[in-house]
Amino acid sequence: MKKRELDKFQKLLLEEKKKIIQHLADLTEFSEQELENGSGDAVDIASLEINQANISKIGKREAYLLKKIDYALKKIEDKTYGDCENCGEPINPKRLEARPVAALCIDCKTEQENSERRYSTRESEEDDNYMDDSAD
Repeated sequence: MKKRELDKFQKLLLEEKKKIIQHLADLTEFSEQELENGSGDAVDIASLEINQANISKIGKREAYLLKKIDYALKKIEDKTYGDCENCGEPINPKRLEARPVAALCIDCKTEQENSERRYSTRESEEDDNYMDDSAD
């Protein structure tokens, strides 16, 4: 990949990282404010707990995305960004524009998802068979 393209993706990733860090800070502040003001009846407390669980879930997702961004930035430094980690072929730049943290080309990603789907379907069928057997 050309230096100009790498610089473009690095800038894009750094901007996304900055947005996520700011969003996490905002979530933390909002969460703390909710906890400080969190009094009331059982419904209010239940609502607060649900909100806190959702904030935590969002925070975990964004923290995971931050790790992927850092990994992509390291690959830019190592000059391996844009190469599929499975087959080694270049990842289509349009894919990287849509998903800058992509580590697999579309063919390898599709195969990975199909494999996961087959495994998940097989596991579900085995669970169903187990449940049928245990009913006897």
